[in-house]
Amino acid sequence: MAHTPSRRAVLRGLAVTGTAVIGFDPGTRSWAAAGSASGPDTVGIPRLDGTLVTDEPSLAATADDYGHLVHHRPVAVLRPGSVRDIVAMVRFCNERRLPVAPRGQGHATFGQAQVRGGLVIETATLADIGHVGPDSTTVTVGAGARWSDVARATTAHGLTPPVFTDYLELSVGGTLSVGGLGGQTHRHGAQVDNVTALLVVTGAGETVRCSPTRRPDLFHAVLAGLGQCAVVVEATLRLVRAPETVRHYLLSYDDLETFLDDQRVLVEEDRFDYVEGQVVADADGAFRSYLLEAVAYGPPAGPAPEDTALLRGLRHDPARVERADLAYYDFLDRLAPAVAALKAAGLWSYAHPWLNLLLPGSSAAALAGRMLDALTPADLGPGVVLLYPLRRDRLNTPLLRTSDDSLSYLLGVLRTTPPDDTAAADRLLAANRSAYEATAAAGGTQYPVGSIPFGRADWRAHFGPAWPRLKAAKRRYDPRGILVPGQGVF
Repeated sequence: MAHTPSRRAVLRGLAVTGTAVIGFDPGTRSWAAAGSASGPDTVGIPRLDGTLVTDEPSLAATADDYGHLVHHRPVAVLRPGSVRDIVAMVRFCNERRLPVAPRGQGHATFGQAQVRGGLVIETATLADIGHVGPDSTTVTVGAGARWSDVARATTAHGLTPPVFTDYLELSVGGTLSVGGLGGQTHRHGAQVDNVTALLVVTGAGETVRCSPTRRPDLFHAVLAGLGQCAVVVEATLRLVRAPETVRHYLLSYDDLETFLDDQRVLVEEDRFDYVEGQVVADADGAFRSYLLEAVAYGPPAGPAPEDTALLRGLRHDPARVERADLAYYDFLDRLAPAVAALKAAGLWSYAHPWLNLLLPGSSAAALAGRMLDALTPADLGPGVVLLYPLRRDRLNTPLLRTSDDSLSYLLGVLRTTPPDDTAAADRLLAANRSAYEATAAAGGTQYPVGSIPFGRADWRAHFGPAWPRLKAAKRRYDPRGILVPGQGVF
């Protein structure tokens, strides 16, 4: 697209607040103050309720993300004051074929929400949380709302979304674009499986309400659709009764197959409300120690937890059981102290070449065993390794791809490496690619929140039988292909 500003843009604009005072000049491919002496007359941007900025700090911030591996610089950043602002600017960019990407909390790891030479829409200003009462079955929230704020608003009325990611400071729109997996997924599906309606702005700049029965093609193309067809601006989420307290268990294992098999038993029996697992290095630096994390919800969401019944038949080390009773929100937000410590130590700004795979249950032990044998503490850094099962029959969103086995295991190698060690980052990205290829050969896939070099042919294989529907929706709702190029899907 030779007439986009990605290669020749000249940044001359100033911040735009309230009414529009800058525009894009198609002759010079530049953003400039409308009617200013710095350039020719420009095509004016419609009046905005929010702010459009082109200052250096804002552009630099949106040319980075949590991964700190990819740096694509936009030419402007929109901080919308309303959905109308998003409609106006998407239409503006669509007419000029300028790429657009929404950005929530910037927690992508491989440039997925970045855009070279186009517009980044920061959704954090769209954070309203609708009415919640004690009898509510849903809540409608802005795409920029953080899950922590949603949890606080709903638990105040004894209600909760069924599924949370482990880290709560992510935006609703961000996790719904990829799936939203967590320890409750084996019971309730992914976060995308618990959405009843969406309000979106398509790549053509049209505002559309969609649901499983209203424009279902768009609804199913947006959830776990990597932002390819529309910008989510609002989501209606299912609510269930929240517990007041939970019982949290950590069970220790020394054998991978036993650990995986006990996890399988727990999720097939729905014995716990939350099941995850971690792999940690032993005294020799080998990743051969396993922690099964299981949580039972108490009243009014479930019966009072009873240890004997919950732990019956499991083959963990009984001498190393850790048990704690926690308030429900404290359990949901349990990572907050660790995140604060990482930030205080300066490690939050390190590079994060994450690997996130969905291993077929039938070969999970063999695949995970080989990958863990090759992992060193130095390559993981102060990161973590997650390994836990998901039930295929609870996952009903077409674009959230797993293996065809009844169970898939999420393997997350959440690495943290020094940001200036580019050689290490390149080596780990290559290792991620090799691990993905081994997984794909066995019938698995990736969970697309990590850092795996991926091409268009890979995406076609990833989406498999869902690819034709995604491609058709892209053609219909983003015909000029301006949305979220950082994913590399089209």
